[in-house]
Amino acid sequence: MKKILDACCGSKMCWFDKQREDVLFMDNRKIKVKLNDGRPLNIEPDIIADFRKMPFLDESFYLVVFDPLHLLRAGENSWLRMKYGVLEKDTWKLDIQNGFKECFRVLKKNGILVFKWSEGQIKLSEILKCTETKPLFGNQRGKTHWIVFIKD
Repeated sequence: MKKILDACCGSKMCWFDKQREDVLFMDNRKIKVKLNDGRPLNIEPDIIADFRKMPFLDESFYLVVFDPLHLLRAGENSWLRMKYGVLEKDTWKLDIQNGFKECFRVLKKNGILVFKWSEGQIKLSEILKCTETKPLFGNQRGKTHWIVFIKD
């Protein structure tokens, strides 16, 4: 089993090494297309699965990266929707809550969860209500937040 899980890898934008051997890249879709401006969009996870119900045993990973969908609205055929996906308006809170629960479930004791959130449409304060675990620390650049949790 690999040591690190990226639970919503998308096109692996945050990774310096997109082929890292010790990372299991997971997403709920596989896409290989060209965007309207000609740029390629490749979402090629190692495993296709839903972050709300992961197919892993409890305490499987030392590090989990959780960068879930963060948009409620995007044009039906927009590059934003294609690249990032869109949350369901009626279930987004429960979806994010279940995502946090699953991330902590598959995380080993004393493991680290790195959470990324862009608050263009939903404030971080609303998202943090979706988990009972308190963050250790974080960083904000513009509307993007990186937050670190530990599983006690």
